Amino acid sequence: MKTTTPASNTLRRIADLPGPRAVPVFGNFLQIDAPRLHLQMEQWCRDYGPFYKLKLGKRPLMVVGDHTVVAALLRDRPDGFRRAARLNEMWSELGLPTGVFGATGDPWRAQRRMVMAGFDPAHVKDYFPSLLKVAQRLQGRWQRAAAQNQAIDLQADLTRYTVDTIAGLAFGADVNTLESNEDVIQRHLDKIFPALMRRIVAPFPTWRLWRSRADRELERSLIEVKAAVARFIEQVRARMQADSSLRTNPTNLLEAMIAAADEPNSGIGDEQVAGNVFTMLLAGEDTTANTIAWMTYLLSRNPKARQRATQEVRHIATDTAPTLEQINKLDFVEACAHETMRLKPVATQLALQALRATIVDDVQVDEGDVVICIMRRDSVSERYVARADSFEPERWLNDAPQTLEANAAKRVSMPFGAGPRICPGRYLALLEIKMAMAILLGRFDFESVTTPDGLEAREAMSLTMAPVGLTMRLRERP
Repeated sequence: MKTTTPASNTLRRIADLPGPRAVPVFGNFLQIDAPRLHLQMEQWCRDYGPFYKLKLGKRPLMVVGDHTVVAALLRDRPDGFRRAARLNEMWSELGLPTGVFGATGDPWRAQRRMVMAGFDPAHVKDYFPSLLKVAQRLQGRWQRAAAQNQAIDLQADLTRYTVDTIAGLAFGADVNTLESNEDVIQRHLDKIFPALMRRIVAPFPTWRLWRSRADRELERSLIEVKAAVARFIEQVRARMQADSSLRTNPTNLLEAMIAAADEPNSGIGDEQVAGNVFTMLLAGEDTTANTIAWMTYLLSRNPKARQRATQEVRHIATDTAPTLEQINKLDFVEACAHETMRLKPVATQLALQALRATIVDDVQVDEGDVVICIMRRDSVSERYVARADSFEPERWLNDAPQTLEANAAKRVSMPFGAGPRICPGRYLALLEIKMAMAILLGRFDFESVTTPDGLEAREAMSLTMAPVGLTMRLRERP
């Protein structure tokens, strides 16, 4: 990818690219099926090639499926590209505070440093005992379900697990939704991403003219989540007032943000603090829970891989309370996680907006143009990955015979993004995944993992991609 604008007759414009036929006024809006948008865009990649156009606004946008170009675009953030304005517009319209997820320029750099520090391996290591406590609560929940032969709502339980984890690590809060059957914050969080997705791809902003039942429910959920965010901040401020040492030696991300925000001329205010709490709850809950759900499903469909992962867990993490050192030795389980994210990345597409004129492949992109990166096209292509449709975690191991396959998979699979805006929580996410698998494979045997219709798991898109309606039955090991 180039970042200059040479005078050349060989360059194409976005409008010159092939793409699905658009109609006047609506463009391609009427063809969009929001829960299946990622599948539609991947199919259009097969139909029109790795560079094509869509008309979803006043001017066409460009879709890129080539992984080398996608990687270059992601590395060109935050100076060359930013998140698409449409997402930020819908985010702000919902009254959501902006954190590191939507920030750009100097505000992003200031917040990014704090967020990265909050999720660095040393801090996560200090938090490990609390993560173990959350995992043991998940184990207890599944033990009760197994004893009563109850079907487990996999997504619901995993979102409880990930929210409890992120609330403890980032905010120092023990919310303990895993041992509660009452109305919990996840029910409200789960309404936000689908609403954002619907509004981003809607041809008309009907919610501005009249509020549907879903709009009213969303408003109530936003009130609840904002109140929860305010409580997190209030609790931390009270702890910091009682213990002034937390200002110089913060123990979690929220303490660090508040301490920085209270410094003169910090450039970080209450809005940014609340925005990052909100971002951590949404991103930390949804993405990791979806990945664990997909991994559980794929292991249930691949007995050989499940047997090897189970043997590894039961050989290494033999203690009732596995240690961080034991979890870090689960190499095959981690390979299963990477293979899951190759086949079922929860972030299947990223929309970027150009901050300056540039050239993408041989296409002139002007300032303000939107480029959508398709993240899965090449990672499931036989051109780049051998037996691309197969679940083969072995390809991620560093054994000599597998080295070439591991390198090939790593080049094309970017589940955490790339470049300066790579996901800051990737280390925690992998640790959460391996801990959940240590509990699942070490303490239980699968009875079944099923879909609502008994067929293959269906993918649904709501900013992140999730399996639809997975339920699980377990037997506890004697």
